[in-house]
Amino acid sequence: MNKIFLTRKIPEVGIKMLEEKGFELDIYPDEHAPSHEELLERLKSSEYVGLVSLLTDKIDSSVFDASPNIKIVANYATGFNNIDVEEAKKRGVVVTNTPGVSALAVAEHTVALMLALTTRLVEGDLFMREGKFKGWTPYNFVGTDLSGKTIGLIGVGNIGGRVAHILKGFGVNVIYNDVAKNEKIESDCGAVFYSDVNELLKAADIVSLHVPLMDSTHHLINESHLKIMKPTAFLINTSRGPVVDEVALVEALKNKTIAGAGLDVFEFEPNLADGLKDLQNVVLTPHIASARESARNDMAVLAAQSIVDFFEGNEVKNKVG
Repeated sequence: MNKIFLTRKIPEVGIKMLEEKGFELDIYPDEHAPSHEELLERLKSSEYVGLVSLLTDKIDSSVFDASPNIKIVANYATGFNNIDVEEAKKRGVVVTNTPGVSALAVAEHTVALMLALTTRLVEGDLFMREGKFKGWTPYNFVGTDLSGKTIGLIGVGNIGGRVAHILKGFGVNVIYNDVAKNEKIESDCGAVFYSDVNELLKAADIVSLHVPLMDSTHHLINESHLKIMKPTAFLINTSRGPVVDEVALVEALKNKTIAGAGLDVFEFEPNLADGLKDLQNVVLTPHIASARESARNDMAVLAAQSIVDFFEGNEVKNKVG
């Protein structure tokens, strides 16, 4: 019987798919991620032929050394920067991910962060809970309109493209930067292409990041880029934490270099850069942009199907690398 190790329990629909196909599953029992040392200890077995990993699991040569018969790693995530894909290739290990299915959820969360910042929703909620509300005043938590603003999207793939479509109803102007022009976004949403990211940063009232984490996108937004942005601008990141230099962002928020930020991902996750949580002009959510039942179930199905297809000799979709 083929034995599969899961670094965490995924939704039941994926578990059932694997069990019904006769796989023996060994599921890490804790809700939180195992340390790398604990993961290696758990994987010390030649019995495992497959691995279902999460984005927080570092899958490198030491993992393959610990369990040398692993043939496939199904990453329960859109990204795969947690996996040493080149090392997997050397060892003949197939790596897959679960792209696309969480795009709508992340796009909706992105727009929710924009609205939370422009309406000062989170600040107002805390004000009420602390019992500070003494009655209506014309100057309490004055926000800013989303309508009429220029939204700069860096990356217009599945998620960035959906953000553009959602924003159509808000009466905003969409500008975007990507590796190439996207004629569909331009025709559907009236988006305008900016080949120079610096020019986009200067023009945008809200900058929203939708790029994968690669060497070229690490600290894509850094101290110099933050200084280019308008002092009234907001930054949204629902992509990957290290795309933003979080230490530089804290300083920019403290000094009002930019007006605020909405973050669902963090450079030092699960930790925050010093001082970030103490700032009132930032909205923080705990990496939950894709946390919709539909999205999580679909991700489980894709991960499980990759393993089923591999061992049944079918074409494996969503290979990476």
